[in-house]
Amino acid sequence: MLFGKSIFQSVVERLAEEAEDEVEEPGPPVYRVSGLSAGFVAESIDQAPVSATLMDAYLALMPDERAAVNEPPVIPTHLLRLTIEEIAEDLGITESDDRQSLAERRRAFARDNHPDRHPADFRDKATARMKIANLLIDEALKRLG
Repeated sequence: MLFGKSIFQSVVERLAEEAEDEVEEPGPPVYRVSGLSAGFVAESIDQAPVSATLMDAYLALMPDERAAVNEPPVIPTHLLRLTIEEIAEDLGITESDDRQSLAERRRAFARDNHPDRHPADFRDKATARMKIANLLIDEALKRLG
């Protein structure tokens, strides 16, 4: 069998012969995808689809958002400090600050006060604080020259 043929050709012929021997007659149609453990159609009308029970199990793990909706958000105390003097005190700008330390103060202030970090109800106060803080830091940078 190997004489005059390559090994590949002999293997292909042997597999073709085995395939001819294994021909099966078609049976009743199967409504499942081969390799999946569950079908896409519910087994009966009385039985809930698998996806519904899985969805219920998934939703049971989620926190109940309705409880959080009833409580109004609490405004952070630092957003109530809106005067220039209070914001200057929060920034803590000194005469010895250089450009790098002022940039660090700006980033640190923005980390706590940026409007994107607060609920929509408090963004106007956070925006006002950021505007005043940026103005104070820009004035300190101008004094540095």
